[in-house]
Amino acid sequence: MKLTVVGCSGSFPSADSACSSYLVEADGFRLLLDMGNGALGELQRHCGLYDLDAIFLSHLHPDHCIDMCAYFVARYYRHEGGRCDAIPVHAPEGAEERLTTAYGDTPDSSAMGEVFDFQTLKPGAAFEIGPFSVRTERVAHPVEAYAIRLEHEGRSLVYSGDTGACDQLDELATGTDLYLCEASFIHGKEDIPDLHLNGREAGVSATRAGAGRLVLTHIPPWTDAQVNLRDARESFDGPVELARSGAVYEI
Repeated sequence: MKLTVVGCSGSFPSADSACSSYLVEADGFRLLLDMGNGALGELQRHCGLYDLDAIFLSHLHPDHCIDMCAYFVARYYRHEGGRCDAIPVHAPEGAEERLTTAYGDTPDSSAMGEVFDFQTLKPGAAFEIGPFSVRTERVAHPVEAYAIRLEHEGRSLVYSGDTGACDQLDELATGTDLYLCEASFIHGKEDIPDLHLNGREAGVSATRAGAGRLVLTHIPPWTDAQVNLRDARESFDGPVELARSGAVYEI
């Protein structure tokens, strides 16, 4: 598997990165995990607009899904080659309605579904997306939110989405080769349960899971990423680094 960080900023884009979006490739198949603010522009640095094969939306907060509205325009109003076939979009219940409302002026109420084949995520589900074996678990966030585990040819990647500390996340990440985990808060500064992790909690989760490598992501522009990196390294003995836009990982 190949993982490319399209965007990794939390809450809103930073000067250096779009919001959450991660491209995962294997056997010529391209799966995009989330499409937050600014992600569609950055995505075109790494693949063509019409080269994606499937999309996973961890939850329906704008910093993880709002560029789907722009992608609707690209697919629905495509002038060369005609309208695109519907691409599978694995997302929480209500995604079609949420994106239609966010766009605000679709040609009709079913237009979003004409280019996006919405498939509803469920807790504890196991299924296939292209060459990937997939498991999803609902995690601790104010809205319905999911973490995802991808496996391919004996290797694994886990993406936390947005979450507070929870057993479901630790279990899903058990033994994963690469753990792409959010670390939005700073230990000792923000203490809001069931919302986000801090660097220390991300490291603890990686330790509990026995992860091979930890990559911290979804760090907002107002958060000192170096503090979170330090805290994660103090609570996890394996390799830890900060996600950055354009980074590529071979898993």
